[in-house]
Amino acid sequence: MCTERFLTRLERVFARLDREPERPAHINVPVMSRHRVVLFAATLAFYAAIVWAVLITSWLVRLDWQLMFFRPYQQWPEVHAFLDYYVVLGQRGPTAVMVAAWLGWRSWRQHTLRPLLALGVSLLLLNVTVGAAKLGMGRLGPHYATSIGSNEMWLGGDIFPSGHTANAVVTWGILAYLASTPRARRWLSALSAVTSLGVGLTTVYLGTHWLSDVLLGWAAGLLILLALPWFEPLIARAEAWILSLRDAWWARQNAPAASPALGPAPAGGLPSATASVGASPLRSPAQDPATARDTSVAARSARPPLHLSSGPHSTRSERIPVTPVGSRRPPHSDRGPRSTTSARPVAGG
Repeated sequence: MCTERFLTRLERVFARLDREPERPAHINVPVMSRHRVVLFAATLAFYAAIVWAVLITSWLVRLDWQLMFFRPYQQWPEVHAFLDYYVVLGQRGPTAVMVAAWLGWRSWRQHTLRPLLALGVSLLLLNVTVGAAKLGMGRLGPHYATSIGSNEMWLGGDIFPSGHTANAVVTWGILAYLASTPRARRWLSALSAVTSLGVGLTTVYLGTHWLSDVLLGWAAGLLILLALPWFEPLIARAEAWILSLRDAWWARQNAPAASPALGPAPAGGLPSATASVGASPLRSPAQDPATARDTSVAARSARPPLHLSSGPHSTRSERIPVTPVGSRRPPHSDRGPRSTTSARPVAGG
C-alpha cells in the first residue's frame, strides 16, 4: 500500500524557498558600464529636451491643451472607477510599503542589507531630484490652468514632472534592478515598464497631469535607476558599518559578567586576584590552584620553628618505661602518713 503523501503547490513553493542559498554568491552587483552610460546620457538629453519644449511653448504644449479639452474621463467613463484604484500603484506611500516588505524579506532570507539600502537610496534620490524640479518650475495642472495655450510655468504649481509616473518607474523598476537572474531581470523590467506607462497615462485620463508631465516623469525615474550603480560603493560601506554596529552590540550583550567575589578593584585599577603570579583575573585566590599552593607554602613558612631534641630518635617499642616515684595524689595536711604494717591487737594466751 502506498503511504507517500503528495505535496501541494504551496508546500512545493515553500520547499523551494527553503533550498534558496543564503547570501547568494552568484549575484553580480551592476556596474556603470559603457552601455549604461550611453543610456544615461540619452535619457538626460531627452529630459532636457522635454523641459526646453515646454519652456518655449512648443507643439508639445499645444498637444497638452488638446488632450485636456478632449477630456478622456468623459469619453470613457466606464473605466473611471478601475483607473481610480490603478493609479494608486504610482503613489509613493503604498508602493514604498509593498516593495519594502518584499525587499525586507529578501534581506532577511539572504542575510544582506543591500536590497533595503538600494531602495532607500533610490527613494532619497527620487524625492530630492523630482521634488526640486517640481518646486523650481512651479507648473500648474490642467484643472488649475489660467490661460489657454500657455505653459503655466512659475505659477506656484508642483506637477512638472509627474511624481506618480517617476515613483512608479523607480519603485517597480528597483525590483528588476535587484533581480537575481537575467531572466527575472528581463521579466521584471517589462512588468515595471508596463506598470509605470499605465500609471502615467491614467493621470492624463483623469486630467491631473499634462502629457508632458508624464514624459518628464518617465525620464526622471529612468535616470535614477540608471545612476544607481554609482552609489553601490556607498551602499556597500553603509551595509558594512551597520553590520559592524550590530556585531559590537551583540558582543556587549553576550560578554561574561565579572564575578561578584572579586569585590571592588584596588587603587591601581586591577582586580586583587591579579596581584598574585599566575592567578586568573576572573578567579578568586581560593579557586586558582597556583595561588592556593603559593598561599599554603607561605603559611607554613610563617609558623614558628619547633625545638626538637638532638640525636637519633628511637622508636616507641625501644623506649624504657619509667615508674613514677611517690604517690601521684596531692598531699593532705590533716592526714598522717601510713605505716607499712597495720596496727592489729595481739590476743593474749
